[in-house]
Amino acid sequence: MSNTAVTMVVTEPRGPLHPSVATTTPPAGMWVRVAVVASGVCHADIGTAAAAGPNISFPVTPGHEVAGVIAELGDQVEGWAVGDRVAVGWFGGSCGHCVFCRAGDVVHCLDRKVPGLSYPGGWAQSITVPADALARIPDGLDFFDAAPFGCAGVTTFNAVRKAGTPSGGRVAVYGIGGLGHLAVQFAAKLGFETIAIARGGRREKLARELGARHYIDSEAQAPGAALKKLGGADLIVYTASSTAPVDELLTGLNVHGQLTLVGVDAGSVTVPAARLVMNGHTITGHLTGSARETEEAMAFAVTTNVRPMIERMPLRQAGEAVTRLRSGTPRFRIILDATSGE
Repeated sequence: MSNTAVTMVVTEPRGPLHPSVATTTPPAGMWVRVAVVASGVCHADIGTAAAAGPNISFPVTPGHEVAGVIAELGDQVEGWAVGDRVAVGWFGGSCGHCVFCRAGDVVHCLDRKVPGLSYPGGWAQSITVPADALARIPDGLDFFDAAPFGCAGVTTFNAVRKAGTPSGGRVAVYGIGGLGHLAVQFAAKLGFETIAIARGGRREKLARELGARHYIDSEAQAPGAALKKLGGADLIVYTASSTAPVDELLTGLNVHGQLTLVGVDAGSVTVPAARLVMNGHTITGHLTGSARETEEAMAFAVTTNVRPMIERMPLRQAGEAVTRLRSGTPRFRIILDATSGE
């Protein structure tokens, strides 16, 4: 077994990603070293790769959608074995003792860790993570499909299933991209009448193949008004990055309906307070999921044949992957192949 690993790093603010060869070290205590096979490229990674915020410690290695095989265990780790197939996502470990951890809400831990931010991320051939960040990959799901479940998969799965939408209700997904194409699949497979909303007509065929019963072209008509004509939605899963359309979209939300924000930008949401009150609307945000919930999302995907649409690129092309993601060209998730020699 080699004791070196290629790692994609940024060594200066807004600098380029470039490969570096690092020596792997045995993990200590409750930490685990994972030999990475596949690592996703997420919109959140664009900011990490820019490495331009305050208090950045260089070098920076982005990447928080990781799938691979346990290579080494810390001396206090129990329940895992070398060779286990595992995934690691945006949830990269928690303190275990704060009020949120004690309530079982590890995602909102006051000291929650994020790969790429709290410690070197997964755009590498090796990553070392806390054992509580590990999610077991089920049989029937390969590494390249499993990687996005640590972020995009578990996020959209939880956003749909935890909303409390009545059985047979209508779920609309706004934005059919890296998050939205998974949300449509989950909503349909969970038995909801699913409505896909995207700009232009070019994604209608795909949206229907993913399970949408209806498609709304937001360029051709106001999506909230179109939703209302269809009978309204009980849940709107909002996966677009711009929050500007939220106000109009709420006109298509049923009484006691919920809009869950998954995709966000630096903007704000402004809605008429009277309409919010009169219709009993709920607007909420949703952030990722725990390692156990990632396992549940993957198990559901295996049972119902939900899969991300991915493009593979060699690990050393991580910089090009970020450029493509900024331009909006991938369809829909880019996965870096850490085993590729290119």
